[in-house]
Amino acid sequence: MFITQLISGFIVSSFTIAVILLMKKLFRKHLSAKWHYNLWYLLFIALLIPFIPARFFMFDDLFSFLPFRSSQASGVFAPQAENPSRGNVDWISDFSVSVHHATPAYLDDLIAVIWICGLALFVIPAVIAWMRIKRIQKNMSTVKNEDILRLLEECKQQLHISRDLVVGESPFVKTPMMFGLHKVYVVFPLHFQQWLTMNDIKYILLHELNHYKNKDNMTNYLIVIFQILYWFNPLVWFAFREMRLDREISCDSDVLKALEEQSYREYGNTIIHFVHKVSRQRNLVFESQMVSSKEQLKKRIQKIASFQTESTQLKKNSIAIFILAGVLVASQIPLVAAIASENAYYPFSRENTDYEDLSSYFEGYDGSFVLYDMKADHFQIYNKQNSERRVSPDSTYKIYIGLFAFETGIITKDNSTLAWNGEVYPYASWNKNQNVKSAMESSVSWYFEELDKKMNLKSLQTYLKQLSYGNENLSGGLGQYWIESTLKISPVEQVLLLKSLYTNQLGFHEKNIQAIKETIQLEEKDGAKLSGKTGTGTVNDKTVNGWFIGYVEKEGNTYFFATNIQNEDHSNGSKAAQIALSILKNKGIY
Repeated sequence: MFITQLISGFIVSSFTIAVILLMKKLFRKHLSAKWHYNLWYLLFIALLIPFIPARFFMFDDLFSFLPFRSSQASGVFAPQAENPSRGNVDWISDFSVSVHHATPAYLDDLIAVIWICGLALFVIPAVIAWMRIKRIQKNMSTVKNEDILRLLEECKQQLHISRDLVVGESPFVKTPMMFGLHKVYVVFPLHFQQWLTMNDIKYILLHELNHYKNKDNMTNYLIVIFQILYWFNPLVWFAFREMRLDREISCDSDVLKALEEQSYREYGNTIIHFVHKVSRQRNLVFESQMVSSKEQLKKRIQKIASFQTESTQLKKNSIAIFILAGVLVASQIPLVAAIASENAYYPFSRENTDYEDLSSYFEGYDGSFVLYDMKADHFQIYNKQNSERRVSPDSTYKIYIGLFAFETGIITKDNSTLAWNGEVYPYASWNKNQNVKSAMESSVSWYFEELDKKMNLKSLQTYLKQLSYGNENLSGGLGQYWIESTLKISPVEQVLLLKSLYTNQLGFHEKNIQAIKETIQLEEKDGAKLSGKTGTGTVNDKTVNGWFIGYVEKEGNTYFFATNIQNEDHSNGSKAAQIALSILKNKGIY
């Protein structure tokens, strides 16, 4: 969900800024000017984290206790009749309950629209700033003075810069600045040669060339981009203002390192030349200015006055502090993965896998199909991305609730009946006592919710870990976590798990494995036996998630499959089963 990504971005950006500011304050005497500035590069990395696809974060077992991993559900469940079109297939009893989310479905779209509107609003001053640069560039006259050009080359050699730069003057510039990516410009105010000495010009060139050497012209663009993306977080804007100040102080420090000590005062006076030419500081700028605000100017002069050459120990301390801050920033990655668990992926890579185009079967749906031939040890997959994306298992999870109940002794093969509590459901098959076989056939949710509640969370968590069942997240609450809530699993994991169940590689008692296999047997024809379970995710009375998983036993071989379909509505287990059976038929499997 977009709102989840927005919250993730706000948390990560705010935490990172807090870490950087705290580090700068606690270790201000142990950080050189350069490393005070370098700390801010960690912010760029942090601001990128929420935009990295969740599939690259494999921390699903961490932070499972966090409340924001739960689905925003009200806890109210309403039975949902789907009236599936069954055709000749009369075994698909695809009943489900509707989860009513407390958060309106349109809220995510509304938040996205607000964010885009804010984005557009802040793009306008960014475009104006870019046009201002273009106007300066267009109305700039190139400096022809041989002495200044010779001085430029000397400064470039001193800083080991070989690239050609354009030096000019413009009536639209009040203080010296540097800008440009492909072609770099150093621009002075108009008639600067009349009121600046050659030493002043030298100091200015050294300052702007250090900006170029440190790639600050590129940094300016990154700052503007992230300011626009994170327009909703004022801390980001404050942080970049502080970053620009630290960048100027770092640049001043680099210039002073290149000068004799007796020139420090002259350099400071050169900056003071522009104190009366400074206007209000702008937030969205693509250029690096010699002087940007009177407040920053005051702090810079103080730093210049107290400048001392950094020692080797200070450099070591600075690097150590930077690494510590980097570790703290990186520690947010599992947190982001936890927040973004709705879109988590299971990375699947096998040499014996073919990816095929079955899109004609899935018209109108965002879906996936996974097939595993046990004898050939071969996978066939449609839609790699969706086959690895974890979604709610819904009623397909009832297979494993039944297995856990057998394993804990809550039910046995001969004694699995639970009494109906009298609550009337719209399905006649639900309104009576149930055993595990009848409950599985009619997908009786109240039966499996009761089994679920009879087991404690600790036991369930142990079983899920034993199975490696998806993201293993039970934070949605007993009886609810598997119904469009926090527990997620991918189609490819469903197939791998079914194969492990079938061959009993899970460490459960064999009699319990056989008992649960009997409950999911569907039909037999032409010497082939079909077993499986449908699942439907219904949210606010709309069927948004459809499953059909199972296996076919035929001619001494077993084929395991999982089909998942999704849409804003009409995505149910019945439709998933129809798609799966069509594919299996055309492949000559069933």
